[in-house]
Formats: sequence, C-alpha cells, structure tokens
Amino acid sequence: MAQARVSDGSRRTSSRHAGLERDDVVEAALRLVDRGGPEALTMRRLARELGVATTTIYWHVGSRDDVVDAVIRRHGERLGQQAASGDTARQRVMSVARHLWDEALAHRGITKLAELHGETSVLNKHLEVAMARELTAAGVVGEEARDALRAILICVGGFLVLALRDERAITPERSRTAVWSEVEDPDVDPSTRLALTTQVDLPALFERTVQTVVDTHVPED
Repeated sequence: MAQARVSDGSRRTSSRHAGLERDDVVEAALRLVDRGGPEALTMRRLARELGVATTTIYWHVGSRDDVVDAVIRRHGERLGQQAASGDTARQRVMSVARHLWDEALAHRGITKLAELHGETSVLNKHLEVAMARELTAAGVVGEEARDALRAILICVGGFLVLALRDERAITPERSRTAVWSEVEDPDVDPSTRLALTTQVDLPALFERTVQTVVDTHVPED
C-alpha cells in the first residue's frame, strides 16, 4: 500500500514538471534579477520560483554560470529587437544610444549582472550591431565607424557608471558638490563655484553630451 502511494506521488511530480522547458528557467531567472539584482539569482531561489528541485535547474540549463550567460544573452536579444528610429542618420544613431541608456537603467539588475561577469559586451552586442548598421547606412565605415561606435559607447558607459553607482557609499563629506563648497579660488568665477555645489541633471546632460559625440562622427543627411 505504501509503495503505491510513493508511486502515485512520483507520477504526480513527473507530470507537474514534464512541461518545464529551458526557456521557463531563463525567464524565471530574468525575473529574479530584475526584482532583486544579481545577488537574488541563486539556484535555490530559482528552484523555488519554479517550484522544482535545484537538480531540475541543472538538468535544464546547467550551472549558475550557465544560467547567468543565458539570462544575459536572452536580454541582449530583446534589446536588439527595437529598431532604430528617426528620420536622419544622426537621429537613428542617437536613438540606439538612448536605448542603451534607458534599458540599462530600467533593468539595473541585469546591467550589473553583466558587469560583474564581464559580459557587458555580450549584453549590448545586438544594439552595437544595430548602431554599426546605421553608421554604414550613413557612409561611416572602417576605422571611422570603429572610432564612432567606440566613442559613443564610451560616452554612454561613463554616464551609466554615474547613474548606477551606489549613492549610499558616498558620504556628504566626500561628495563632489560638498568639496566645491569649500573652494575659494579667485580665478574661478563665483557663479561657476556656486553651480558646482549643486547636482547636475544627469539625463539632460546625457542627451546633450552624447548628441554632440554623435554629431561629431555622423554626417548630416
């Protein structure tokens, strides 16, 4: 009788997870990282999210590193699905740069996960290809295209470092604005010193700065 109960339970468990696919595991992992950041992605939490044993995760995807790689590649593919927009080459290239910025901030957990594992290039590959296509269409090719692409990406990346940094780790005494409040240099205009004690509108500065870089490398239509 006891053996029959074990057998029935085994059949129920098998039936419950028979439809689980690799995509289910990757999507669940994406949700965990989006909600809780890189540290939320553990095999135990992922198994609980799916209602399975951890061995099931290993069976479908592999190790945690395999899961991380799958998450980053999946999200990167989705980033590339949004086509560039705009009527001119500069507008289309800028739209790709803006998409990099917006998505990195909207999905901070995945952005940080890719950075921690040295896979930022993998995450952004499809968007970089999209930008290279737009540069080609604008007649920017070869080394000029390389320099244009790298300059834009470095600019976007620098802004993201500021936007994604942990503000809790910066005490008021160590902040850049606090330091400037102590500066009394007669060769620096007072209005400049005052302005430097206030926070900058980072998104607005991003728009102006990256647009300038784009305009430098991409010809007008």
